[in-house]
Parts: sequence; structure tokens; C-alpha cells
Amino acid sequence: MRLLAFLFAGLFGLVLTTAHARDYKAGSLEIADPWSRATPKGSSVAAGYMTIKNTGSTPDRLISGSSDAGSGFQIHEMKMENGVAKMRPIKEGLEIKPGDTVELKPGSFHVMFVGLKKPLAAGDHINATLVFEKAGTVSVEYEVRAMGAEPGHHGMPGMKM
Repeated sequence: MRLLAFLFAGLFGLVLTTAHARDYKAGSLEIADPWSRATPKGSSVAAGYMTIKNTGSTPDRLISGSSDAGSGFQIHEMKMENGVAKMRPIKEGLEIKPGDTVELKPGSFHVMFVGLKKPLAAGDHINATLVFEKAGTVSVEYEVRAMGAEPGHHGMPGMKM
């Protein structure tokens, strides 16, 4: 009976470990938890989120990328100006200073998948390539979560795991 309980605990731990999004490394940059939200039918764009940490001693910059989800990839910033949310592309790229962690999240910095080939559904995955000024390229996989999902929450919106 103890052996069965031990095996079950080990299997459960393995399932929990594999349920989380992957982390990636490019030079001194650590990319964690790339994710996106499901899109409504007919949508031609989707946002991508992640956390990028610079463990090095020099700044780096996310300058471009590409994905299998659509024809274009852009780096954007969203911020409030006079009570109005404004989104704009960051043409010079997104700087990650030494020792800093930059969180790409809803309502802030994010990447845009432009010209979607099809709507994104929860459970889908997007293969993408991120291009950094110094660290070069890194392939990542974005997990598509439910509409309304928040950072760090896998599964249904509002559900804490």
C-alpha cells in the first residue's frame, strides 16, 4: 500500500511539473512562462506575454521575432494617458537592463502576433522565435490560455492554482 501511495505521489508531482510552461535561456537572459490568450473568432491579432530576466552585466534588447501563428510579430507598450489606454509599437525594441526583470503582461509591455492564420483556442501552442540584440535568437513556445486569463494562472480565468 505504501508503494502505491509513493508511486501516486511521484506521478502527481510529475504531472504538476509538466503542467507549467517552459522556461528558456538566451545568453544571460532567462525567459519564463510565455503565454497568450484565446482570441474571438475573426480576430487577426493576439498578444503574447512572458517574463524576461537579465542575469548578466550588460543591457540587452528584445528587437524582433516571428511566430507560426501569424504573418507578423511586433513589440508593443500599452499605457494610460489622460484616462485613455494607448498602445504603440516599440520600434527601438524593449530594453532589459542588467539585473532587471521585465514582465510582459496585459496592460503593459507585450508582443503582438499579427495576421493570425486562425483564432487561438485555449490549449493551443504558438511556436515563436525571439530576437535579442546581444543574446541572439531563441525558440519559445507560448501556451494559449482561456480568454481573460491572467499572468501565472493556468486554466480558467479567476482560477488560482
